[in-house]
Amino acid sequence: MTRHVLVLGGTTEARELAAVLAARPGVRVTSSLAGRVSRPGALEGDVRIGGFGGAAGLADWLRAQRADAVVDATHPFATGITANAASATAATGLPLVVLRRPGWQAAAGDRWHEVASLTAAAELLPTLGRRILLTTGRLGLAAFAHLDGQHFVVRSVERPTPPMPPDVELILARGPFTVADELALLREHRIDVLVTKDSGGTATAAKLTAARQLTLPVVLIRRPPLPPDVTPVPDVLSALNRLGLNSP
Repeated sequence: MTRHVLVLGGTTEARELAAVLAARPGVRVTSSLAGRVSRPGALEGDVRIGGFGGAAGLADWLRAQRADAVVDATHPFATGITANAASATAATGLPLVVLRRPGWQAAAGDRWHEVASLTAAAELLPTLGRRILLTTGRLGLAAFAHLDGQHFVVRSVERPTPPMPPDVELILARGPFTVADELALLREHRIDVLVTKDSGGTATAAKLTAARQLTLPVVLIRRPPLPPDVTPVPDVLSALNRLGLNSP
């Protein structure tokens, strides 16, 4: 009897999990992408793109597709889909596994200013410096649109849309980046402050090492809380264990 697992998200961990599940006999995997990136990478198994229509729509899809489990492997800041997944699995009685890579931990020499939101980050910036490297993604730039005393270097995978700060320099790039890459970027653009989200993982962690080496302040946006009664797992192996699929 085939077991059907829905994997939410296009993160590195989601792709790794989909590949492992697709290779397992008796397992069908469907990966669901939000569709915010125009050219997503290849995925193993079935792929669907676009929203479900909220928690109720996701529950309907799970029933119609005879899903047996859901793995939420979305970005740590994708609060909407995580809440919908928790509600939909509760409504359908299906198990939910939330796969979240661990957040970053400060090291000796770090000058971190941890804040709870993009808005709080924007409020803090004028006290820290004028030239800002902003790596928070293309969808949150409106929080900084009112700041006209700073020069923003915005790095994004795809081109953002307004509203944006009035003084913006755009860099289109996708990680992973090396420490040497990040040091060169920070020096070339004479960056005073780095702003980033606590996404965790190694693909984009080099910027924190570079900022430490240059003694630059970092405004780090903390992760939003998970829904009540949700205990995440940190890696693909742990997700397989939670699903009861740890053995080939």
